[in-house]
Amino acid sequence: MADYRAPLNDMRFIRDEVFNAEREWQEMPATAELNAELADAVLEEAGRLVEAELFPLNQSGDAEGCRFEGGEVTTPTGFRAAFQELAGGGWCGLGGNLEHGGQGLPKLLTQAFDEMLYASNAGFALYLSLNNGAGLLLDAYADETTKALYLPRLYAGEWLGTMCLTEPHCGTDLGLIRTRAVPEENGRYAITGSKIWITGGEHDLTENVAHLVLAKLPDAPAGAKGISLFLVPKRQVLENGSLGGANGVVCGGLEHKMGIKGSATCVMHFEAAEGILIGEPHQGLATMFTMMNYERLSIGIQGLGLGDVAYQSAMAFASERRQSRAPGGAVEPDQAADPILVHPDVRRMALNVRAWNEGGRLFAAFVARELDRAKHHPDAGMREVAADMVALLTPVAKAFLTDRGFAATVESQQIYGGSGYCVEWGAEQFVRDARIAMIYEGTNGIQAMDLVGRKLVRNQGAYVERLAEQICADLDDSDDGHEIDASALRSFREAVERELARFERVSEALIEAAKADPAAAGAAAHDYLQLLGYTVYSWMWWKAARAAQRGLARQGAAGEDFYRTKLIVGQHFLTRQLPQAESLERQIAAGPSGLMALEASHF
Repeated sequence: MADYRAPLNDMRFIRDEVFNAEREWQEMPATAELNAELADAVLEEAGRLVEAELFPLNQSGDAEGCRFEGGEVTTPTGFRAAFQELAGGGWCGLGGNLEHGGQGLPKLLTQAFDEMLYASNAGFALYLSLNNGAGLLLDAYADETTKALYLPRLYAGEWLGTMCLTEPHCGTDLGLIRTRAVPEENGRYAITGSKIWITGGEHDLTENVAHLVLAKLPDAPAGAKGISLFLVPKRQVLENGSLGGANGVVCGGLEHKMGIKGSATCVMHFEAAEGILIGEPHQGLATMFTMMNYERLSIGIQGLGLGDVAYQSAMAFASERRQSRAPGGAVEPDQAADPILVHPDVRRMALNVRAWNEGGRLFAAFVARELDRAKHHPDAGMREVAADMVALLTPVAKAFLTDRGFAATVESQQIYGGSGYCVEWGAEQFVRDARIAMIYEGTNGIQAMDLVGRKLVRNQGAYVERLAEQICADLDDSDDGHEIDASALRSFREAVERELARFERVSEALIEAAKADPAAAGAAAHDYLQLLGYTVYSWMWWKAARAAQRGLARQGAAGEDFYRTKLIVGQHFLTRQLPQAESLERQIAAGPSGLMALEASHF
């Protein structure tokens, strides 16, 4: 397997030239001290860390997996030492609240680190991802005493956090949960029930685990409106922050999975475990969505990271593997055959993967920037616009990025031919590790239903109008004095205008169709999310093309290879991938009748 190299040049291009992050950061008091030089230092060190410490454990961690014995879980060899090094370097609190020991870095920066983590070792990365989400939720909803006890330790990597939602009989429909919370005289609650598929539920990385658990109080209303959220530590936490005895939290075993085998996916039993109510009673699902939405973007980035490492490995293989001759004759006549990269079909696959990856990196950075604006921008109007963008695009970030990420791992594996099916090359592990990202944190079908049901039909297209306003304003924005070749951008601009018009047209029609037929929204949901994904990617590629043209005008030959490559990859997206939007429109227009015609007994 080829070594992984963090894509620092592309990350830097997106941060500085596409989104002008330094100017953004200086407009917001919370990030005003951050500049491009410091951001570079953080990501360069992050790249060295994941390349040297995490990627070498990727294949061995997959082969060894986690082990369960006597209620305890042991992570793969090397994981504990690597985690201690990350924790000691402050990487567990990169985006955490400064008041409680975090580093307070913006999401636009930390999401780049997330990509490196997932690319280098997806199983390992999940421990940090859940911890980050838990810290975010507690910072938003816990009382000050709880924050003071837990956040410094989560940020320091002394403890790790989890999210405990799913039970054996219910996943998507959490209103059916049976875990119960009984009030105690000391103001806390006794939590009893079982949860499954809990990432990091038990492990040997830290001495304590902070579980965020959904449960129902005795007086809870039926369904999702009766869910409350509780913080339940593995070991009791005393008032001074030291640890007491066991807290009735027991690991019942490990799930046996297709991939991410370095991640401990646990069955957890809560046996009258003492917990703290987080947020208001019966508002647990809404509170938990703070963490769930964070995880959905994070899991989208899992798809992106795995797509990139799969591409890097496939290109290393393709540059050395020799088969046949180039269509026009031998490229290297002194060799027995040419490298397979001379063949058009191999290039088709390689460019597909690269366009998905680079478009996804642009999109992930955009959503991260909007998260930063929604949280930190001093202008209330800007915060509102950004929050709307995040609401609309979170399901797309989770689903479209993971769909493309899985496709990227499969396409990369195909480049190897038979070697890609063999374990020693590593390609099949990337496929297995990427597959789960389309399933957990809300399946991609659920993301699509959320997009159509809540983000389109329920608010009658208000988010779509907001998106259209943002895109049109961006297209109309002046070039800020940069001398660029406008004709070279024409195809990118025309693509954005065409796809935005298509998306608005489809959105209006779907709102009307949903009024007439309750099944219309669900039938269109998958295709509608894909259509929005392609629409936003066309916008992102226009942004990248504009920045690349500016770079060519500014730097000339010094940056020519990078910028011209960016434009060529963008053109591949326009000509080979974006045309799928037309077929998606036709599929949506077909309506639900064909899907609902077959009797259930005939399936």
